[in-house]
Amino acid sequence: MEAGSINVLITGTNRGLGLEMVRLMVEGSIPVKKLIACCRDPDGPRAEALQTLGEQHPDIISIVPLDISDICSIKGCAQRVGALVGSEGLNLLVNNAGIINRSPLLESSCEDMRTLFNTNILGPMNMIKEFLPLLRTAAESSKISGMSIRKAAVVSISSLLGSVQNVTKTYENFSAAPYRVSKCALNMLTMCAAMELRKDEILFSLLHPGWVRTDMGGKNGLIDAPESVQKMFDLMASMTEKHNGSFLDYQGQTIAW
Repeated sequence: MEAGSINVLITGTNRGLGLEMVRLMVEGSIPVKKLIACCRDPDGPRAEALQTLGEQHPDIISIVPLDISDICSIKGCAQRVGALVGSEGLNLLVNNAGIINRSPLLESSCEDMRTLFNTNILGPMNMIKEFLPLLRTAAESSKISGMSIRKAAVVSISSLLGSVQNVTKTYENFSAAPYRVSKCALNMLTMCAAMELRKDEILFSLLHPGWVRTDMGGKNGLIDAPESVQKMFDLMASMTEKHNGSFLDYQGQTIAW
């Protein structure tokens, strides 16, 4: 691997924040050797922009199909990624893919909750478990002390809406009960992983990207995707073991659990 360059996997890269992550990463925001860009339907019309980026950077970007709500898809993706990164392993896994449901609690069904949990919770959980061998390989082969994304890290995109302490400030304007519950659970999942895998020196952190103008965030968002992603990348690049188990916004401010 070239000095300072890392192997990265990002989920949900066909649009929004994920697509912007791919775009900025290949422009040099984070030195990358191999960038595995994953989405459910890489050949579909909603992935045309991603395919264009792949054609422009064929030596860096590998587009791999992945449905994070399907464990078989995750296992297949892990095998393909293992073949791509080989003995270098995977330095950075970004759990970006997710779905939203804006319903208040009393209008939310059990199926609504199951659907959100399958993607927003079980997806990241299975990604961590299936890609753990590749993360361990990267950590074990690294000559870097401590924790960092240059060694081995999992960064999951969470939300301010997953903060229990902030519900009273935000619920009236945006209820989204199933989404809130799923992101709160993602926060706990990440903390559990951070505790269990400290000995492996794999960094786990949660980032709130802000209210971004994307398909998910809507046109009334406060910031554009490039600004959010660039600031998250700057933050990721500065992370050390002090950030293990942290819940931060894109500007680096700690969010209350």
